[in-house]
Amino acid sequence: MALRAMQSLATRVLPAAGHRHIGDLTWNWCLALDRADQYPTAIWTQDDQTLAWGWLELPDTLMFQVDPEHPELAHDVLAWAEHKAPGPLNIEAAETEPHLIKALHQREYTQAADGPFMTCLGRPLAGLPDIPRLPDGYSIRTQRDMADVAGRAAAHRAAFGSTRITTERHARMRGTWPYRPELDLIVASPAGDIVAYCQGWYDEANGIGEFEPVGTHPDHRRLGLARAVCTAVLHAFAQDDGHRAIVYARGDAAYPAPKQLYESMGFSVYTRTHTYVGQPANRGEHISPC
Repeated sequence: MALRAMQSLATRVLPAAGHRHIGDLTWNWCLALDRADQYPTAIWTQDDQTLAWGWLELPDTLMFQVDPEHPELAHDVLAWAEHKAPGPLNIEAAETEPHLIKALHQREYTQAADGPFMTCLGRPLAGLPDIPRLPDGYSIRTQRDMADVAGRAAAHRAAFGSTRITTERHARMRGTWPYRPELDLIVASPAGDIVAYCQGWYDEANGIGEFEPVGTHPDHRRLGLARAVCTAVLHAFAQDDGHRAIVYARGDAAYPAPKQLYESMGFSVYTRTHTYVGQPANRGEHISPC
């Protein structure tokens, strides 16, 4: 399965790069499953080990990862993507991925001067604060049945003003590794509605948990719900003998609130992403994955 092959490389690379957690890949993969023709993927392997992968969101966005011990494969992935895409590519790379950035520069991609970017934040799982007390009538719990699954999906749509997360998509995600229901916590309102959530993913091999996504219904913000449910997920990571938690948040001034929340919870920035833009002249010969 392509996703598991991609995750195997992500697990090996995560401690050094801190980018592309296995949960982040699962989250994005499940959103794309019913639109597979718009998301071509390619995997490069050797002796059953994944060395590189590319994942296009047509028409112009590439996500890719390359084993730092095989940096030359970055050119193969980029050539594959340039062949598949109808025009210039937009590619995000973190400052902790210098082998990817080097290949992008060599292929004459230019770094975008401004616009949205992501910060990668982390904190140790030792010395966690107590879970904050919620306002009267609110409670943190797991999802118990399909009504909760539907409510969790609806809470995401309200929080982000997006229609991407349907009940069916969230249910499908719950059946995809490494999803664990005890790490996907919700906040129920006094009326029983799901109004906030923190979906946690745990990389057991590295002992690193990730939040993806976190949201609060607009009608229930500024009550400390996100802080409380995120802290509860941190405790769940720690109970699994995890040693670190990470989260990706916008770092630009246009969307500051999530980053400010995480920093107030003891997270600190360890790297950030930059967007690189390719020119039409970069379209190279097709390189087949192996």
